[in-house]
Amino acid sequence: MRKYTLFYACALLFTACSNPSEKTFIAINGIDSSRKPGDNFFLYVNKKWEDTAQIPASQSGVGAYMFMNYPQRLRLQGILDSVSKAPNAAGSIAQKVGDFYLSGMDTATINQMGFNPIKPILAKIDGIQDISSLLQFVSSEAKNYNASLIAFGIGPGNKNSKLNIAHLYQTGIGLPERDYYFKSDPASKNIQQAYKNFLSTLFVLIGNDSLTAKKDAEIVYHIDLQLAAAHRNNIELRDVNANYNMMAVTELSKREPNMDWNKVLDELGAKTDSIDVAQPAYYDKLNTLLKTIPISEWQIYLKASSMRNYASALSKPFVDADFEFNKALTGQDMQKTRGEIMANVVDQLLGDGIGEIYVKKYFSEEAKKRMLELVNNLQKAFAARIENLDWMSDSTKVKAKDKLFAITKKIGYPDIWKDYSKLNIVKGKYFENMVAACSNNYQYELSKLNQPVDRNEWFTSASTVTAYYNPFANEIVFPAGILQAPYFDENADDALNYGGIGMVIGHEMTHAFDDQGAQFDKYGNVENWWTKTDYEKFKAKTQQVVQLYNSFTVLDTMHVKGAMTLGENTADIGGVAIAYDAFKLTKEGQDTSKIDGYTPDQRFFYSIARIWRVKMKDEFLRYWINNNPHSPPMWRVNGPLMNSVHFYDAFHVQPGDKMYLPENERIHIW
Repeated sequence: MRKYTLFYACALLFTACSNPSEKTFIAINGIDSSRKPGDNFFLYVNKKWEDTAQIPASQSGVGAYMFMNYPQRLRLQGILDSVSKAPNAAGSIAQKVGDFYLSGMDTATINQMGFNPIKPILAKIDGIQDISSLLQFVSSEAKNYNASLIAFGIGPGNKNSKLNIAHLYQTGIGLPERDYYFKSDPASKNIQQAYKNFLSTLFVLIGNDSLTAKKDAEIVYHIDLQLAAAHRNNIELRDVNANYNMMAVTELSKREPNMDWNKVLDELGAKTDSIDVAQPAYYDKLNTLLKTIPISEWQIYLKASSMRNYASALSKPFVDADFEFNKALTGQDMQKTRGEIMANVVDQLLGDGIGEIYVKKYFSEEAKKRMLELVNNLQKAFAARIENLDWMSDSTKVKAKDKLFAITKKIGYPDIWKDYSKLNIVKGKYFENMVAACSNNYQYELSKLNQPVDRNEWFTSASTVTAYYNPFANEIVFPAGILQAPYFDENADDALNYGGIGMVIGHEMTHAFDDQGAQFDKYGNVENWWTKTDYEKFKAKTQQVVQLYNSFTVLDTMHVKGAMTLGENTADIGGVAIAYDAFKLTKEGQDTSKIDGYTPDQRFFYSIARIWRVKMKDEFLRYWINNNPHSPPMWRVNGPLMNSVHFYDAFHVQPGDKMYLPENERIHIW
């Protein structure tokens, strides 16, 4: 689900799951029997649902995967409604979470304030007189996560994953990524204009006349355009080594004299003599533009950037303007309810706070035990697959399995919750609370600089429907949020669980061995552990993945971007194969008895199609193709299954079926 993945295996050590008689055999329904499963298995399973499913007006899609976070946010809203009404002890996490939520729900006060909360910020921008004061403002705001021109972060480095270091990333643009600025097709032109309209509206809202507002919007867009030209695109950002560039601060200061890096880092509170400049071309360009663009235009740009950053925390006209721009990007017809918005904000800024409450209410220790059993079984199955690879040498197999069994498994929730004791939350002050939470989170991150990496830390909240592999820690993480139907049901039969969360587990494991993860060793360092010949074979196989997914037409003439989605597609193909092997190690997986008219294998593949059951608007699908490293849901199902002989056997897929690939064209990496 997220960027990375992991893998393991060893069939001989398998421990059978609980007795199938204790499980609930869930009925399979909604199959479109008018379709051949070998033509489009995603639609064979999901088309009837898709034809009747209604996308809520406040959403851009409906179904599983990321869209499960919609009902999840409603569940969180229920928790927050309850907590906010309770007599919580001052300083408790319940008080902080509840009062933060209440302050955001108090739209009467927020609307009455208008844009007063950002007037001090706009006044600071008016006071900028030169490059030095400009950078001082930008650096100061970065500590509140307003990354207008500088995006600064703390995390492990490629060469030493045990130590947290400073990183700089490209930023500075208002559209999702650089290519939006340089495309000339009608859809892209509409989005460019919507962005300009958004900027113009923001300027009107702070008192500019419409003519001046449009002129200022063009100034901002022109600066954006110049910065975007120096950005790397989403495919280039996947290059592990190209996006890691350690530099001494003295060297960086000489390279970019206009940036005055010593003062910038001092303002950021970052004491370091070296820094990873992930995308140097961006900061080289910014260094030049600081001299060539007049301060008066930078002031206009920074006002726009600040208003964009804070719009959702201001009065209704700002929220409406923000929504109209988002509508152009995603096709969402109606704004989310205030309760849903606030549940999301609390989850983002006080994630461990709401996560701790969520876990106590909705996650059982039995679910955690069953999940760990599944993870261990997939790890064993993965090891067996590595041992049987016909393209990898024995010496590389040993190192691959070594990495596989070094993977850390995190399930449900962190052992230690984050400490919010230094965060002060006050009722009726939403903007101030939001800034305080951002500042608190920044200081938490800053405290890690030059310190050992805490391998117990989580990078998502326990309540979020997601999963991820972290290559720097060689770990897989499955929050409580995803451990629910359709992915996981502790009482469901093995076929559904292995085809559901099992596929996700295998996916995350495989990320340890996709084109990015394969460059990290078992400790999380970028280190080559391959023989030259094996790695060349591996790259050739990943190129097959790129070519196959490039062939998938998704919307009009738009295709899946095979190079951008390579890591996720590799993980999907591996995830299905590993999950199937693990399933076959169970007592139920070895049985052939039909349940509800379907064989265990058919139920396994049905579950895979069901966990990616999603319907979305064309606008959001276009946004997805341009920005999401995953293939759209249909191809997360059909792509891997086209390469699975067991799928062919389960549904009698034959030459002439649209999903059929000749055996010599099927992709087998892991």
